[in-house]
Amino acid sequence: MSDSQVMIQLTSDEALVLSYWLEKLQMTDLSRVVDDPAVWAPIHRIAGTLDRSLPELFAPDFDQRLEAARQRLRPED
Repeated sequence: MSDSQVMIQLTSDEALVLSYWLEKLQMTDLSRVVDDPAVWAPIHRIAGTLDRSLPELFAPDFDQRLEAARQRLRPED
């Protein structure tokens, strides 16, 4: 089996919303949400990569930025 890597590209809005959701997920009992412990490693890796890539996470107006990103990503009815 090869150890090739997979590249995932996200918009900044997608990255911000996903990062927040992953943080919430990691703060829960993961065994209730993720039934295979092998999945935890990639979840933690993705979350860590997003944390290092998003200075917005530490902005004083983070809540407003997150909500704006959510609004832009929600489909219009």
